[in-house]
Amino acid sequence: MTKPTLIRNAKLIDPAKDKVSDGAILFADKIIDIGAVTSAPDGAEIIDADGAHVAPGLIDMRVVIGEPGAEHKETFKSAGRAAAAGGVTTMVMMPNTTPVIDDQSLVDFVLRRAPERTGGVHILPAAALTKGLSGALMTEIGLLSEAGAVMFTNGDAPIRDSRVLRRALSYATAFDVLVAHRPEDPYLADGGVMHEGELAARLGLPGIPAAAEAIMAERDLALAELTGGRLLLDMLSAAQTLPAVKRAKNRGVNAAASVNVHHLVLNEHDVANYRTFAKLSPPLRSEDDRVALVQAVKDGLIDVIVSGHDPRQAEDKRLPFEEAAFGAVGLETLLPGALTLHHKGDAPLTTLLRAMTAKPAELLNLPQGRLAKGAPADVIVIDVGAPFRLDSDKLKSKSNNSPFDEKTLQGKVLRTFVGGRSVYAAE
Repeated sequence: MTKPTLIRNAKLIDPAKDKVSDGAILFADKIIDIGAVTSAPDGAEIIDADGAHVAPGLIDMRVVIGEPGAEHKETFKSAGRAAAAGGVTTMVMMPNTTPVIDDQSLVDFVLRRAPERTGGVHILPAAALTKGLSGALMTEIGLLSEAGAVMFTNGDAPIRDSRVLRRALSYATAFDVLVAHRPEDPYLADGGVMHEGELAARLGLPGIPAAAEAIMAERDLALAELTGGRLLLDMLSAAQTLPAVKRAKNRGVNAAASVNVHHLVLNEHDVANYRTFAKLSPPLRSEDDRVALVQAVKDGLIDVIVSGHDPRQAEDKRLPFEEAAFGAVGLETLLPGALTLHHKGDAPLTTLLRAMTAKPAELLNLPQGRLAKGAPADVIVIDVGAPFRLDSDKLKSKSNNSPFDEKTLQGKVLRTFVGGRSVYAAE
């Protein structure tokens, strides 16, 4: 049985109820009591939070892990260490591995292998929406869901054929599963390496217009409305896309949206001087886009904030900008990156945390993501105001390609508990 823990003198954040209160929390594998807790069982670990915040563990809905096939980039073990240090207690693993997670045996492999390696952090597999992520032949959604896949996605490869996506959304309704799709017109985006605009022209780099996202998002939302399927528009980056999302939600379309934390904090000027660590897909866009995305999170139009964790080795990044790989690590910077918006007064703390806890739990039908009696004891202790300068060489991921490198952030995870068991304690 898990040893009980009492954390007292804390600021308790329950994002699901939009509530912050002073008090204590007692838990073992589940939360036993919360609020005015005055005593603990014999042998319990007692922690004085000294005014630090206690929140549900983060649920990151978009994490690329190299295992199997690219263990040099990231393994279950290294991803688990990075997640625990970042306060992420549940990761949804993308299917773009080698081989692709498009078969029940590979879902089973992740579910059996990962818990032995991650140090306790949950890894939930997302299955491929099409075989080999080719965008052509739909996978066995029912069998993969039964095997344990929590959602279906084509990763970074948008499905060009509207009939394929329509059939997938229709079939997914029979199993009430979530379909995540990155909206990007591959023809408009072809060859682009950054946001299309004045800066790209000055740098002499081919751009990806915001219209590439907006056009595909309109199509995806129309198909979701046509089929009744549960759609997640994955990692939005452009203000131009948001009106379509709002209209669809107002019409009752079963759609949600996510955003990469980097797109809430950084903009296209972070790739000035050809900084390849800030070369992302979708690309960092204009400051107007960034501000609009933040407002959309604040308004609840964008439901989920993800890390977009996509580890890349130095040899893939330290190249001329056009040749460098897209992607950035994010498990350890998801929380402090999002807290940047809290410290600037751009969005309330509970709103930001809800987009990383309660809302992902709701979309994935998970019991986590809340501080309430009986909920799983996936709990983090945060010093919200602690400043630090990010040294990407000290990240626990196997890769260190962070666009936040050498930037000053605020907010450090002091302790991480999964199922009541301590999996991380800050030095």
